[in-house]
Amino acid sequence: MALMALMAEEGTGQCFAAVDLGASSGRVMLGRVGPDRVELTEAHRFANRPVRVAGTLYWDILALYQGVLDGLRAAAAAADGRLAGIGVDSWAVDYGLLDHDGVLLRNPVHYRDDRTEAAVARTLAKVSAQRLYAATGIQFQPFNTLFQLVADGRAQARTALLIPDLICYWLTGNLGTEVTNASTTGLLAAGTGDWATDIAEAAGIDLGLFPPLRQPGELLGPLRPEVSADLGLTQPAPVFAVGSHDTASAVVGVPAETERFAYISSGTWSLVGVELGEPVLDEASRTANFTNECGVDGRIRFLRNVMGLWLVQECLRDWGNPELSALLTEAAEIPGGRSVIDATDARFLAPGGMPARIAAACREAGQPEPSNPAEFLRCVTDSLAIAYRDAVADAVRLSGRAVDVVHIVGGGANNALLCQLTADACGLPVIAGPAEATALGNVLVQARAAGVLDGGLEELRALLRRTRQLRVFR
Repeated sequence: MALMALMAEEGTGQCFAAVDLGASSGRVMLGRVGPDRVELTEAHRFANRPVRVAGTLYWDILALYQGVLDGLRAAAAAADGRLAGIGVDSWAVDYGLLDHDGVLLRNPVHYRDDRTEAAVARTLAKVSAQRLYAATGIQFQPFNTLFQLVADGRAQARTALLIPDLICYWLTGNLGTEVTNASTTGLLAAGTGDWATDIAEAAGIDLGLFPPLRQPGELLGPLRPEVSADLGLTQPAPVFAVGSHDTASAVVGVPAETERFAYISSGTWSLVGVELGEPVLDEASRTANFTNECGVDGRIRFLRNVMGLWLVQECLRDWGNPELSALLTEAAEIPGGRSVIDATDARFLAPGGMPARIAAACREAGQPEPSNPAEFLRCVTDSLAIAYRDAVADAVRLSGRAVDVVHIVGGGANNALLCQLTADACGLPVIAGPAEATALGNVLVQARAAGVLDGGLEELRALLRRTRQLRVFR
């Protein structure tokens, strides 16, 4: 009812659908955007449940696509059959492989699968970590697309599509590789917006697998006629490229007033960094494991990956998914700093048994082991705040960009304990919100491409400051 009421309101604005695929769930958000208006409502949410088959962890991509269609159908119905645009964002690095007829060869493999271990060693034997970073500016992660492709070695593949590009291909029939997500692969040359051909050749990867690069805001085409009819649209809906890496869209949704800000896109992962005009490619940045990813309007997202709310999600799953807010209230009463783990440690990457792994890390460090869920959550939130502090300090030191404020966007913006601990640890004010920054960034880029909005990121962010309720933690 709330969705229908939003779309029925009088006033200016056009309707845009943002498909936002996260590591634990997907959703389709419907926004109405005008020069002084941006309103967002959830049209449909659906689970994202990976599946393990014969020892390999896969994404259930067809179930995700069905969720996308169901969500777009709900959005179209609420918008009286008229959508001014559709945009798709998701997590990074993973991809689908198509054959010569454009048919998906298999479900995409999940980045948390351990198949790349041997591929990493083979790749680094051919091209050093220093050379990789100097060329691409991408931090080392064992699941980078570069290593996944080396592990695949599938000769029958004709095309590789990153997850948002795969969804857009199924929606429109058009092939392309959006640049913000391409920059996470370890195959894009830093600061140039083109492929790092020498790195690909050294690693034995055929860049011809990837369709042409495209920028956020480009028109990808209309929906396939049969898709449009299935969704109940009364007129063709254009599909736009957006910041298809969800963090790129989230950073668009940071309501910053000046360039002197740090951001924490806090979801399953926490991406902590600053926004720059040029990449930072020196050895100090490489050894600090900072990454240079493309953002919207040619910006560089200079950031570090922190394990994020994955730690909380996995603990809750192990405990049978109890209600989180009551546990956080109890955790806030526990003295801080009793037990702290390294929230960037790869030991926490895989699913399953998270409380036991956290307890083991505390035990190995000579710290008290948490004994109940509230103590575990206090340990995790303290640890995340410290990891955020270190990442912000390193981003400032390595980039030379001064920071006056830290913006937390994404689901973590709703966690008051985490926001307060971050402000305390960083010694800076924390502005929390919007929680839906990714979907908002997706919608704003579409609205600008459609001519509903104009200006650069500063103007888009000013609109968010005028229209969102934000919380400040001192």
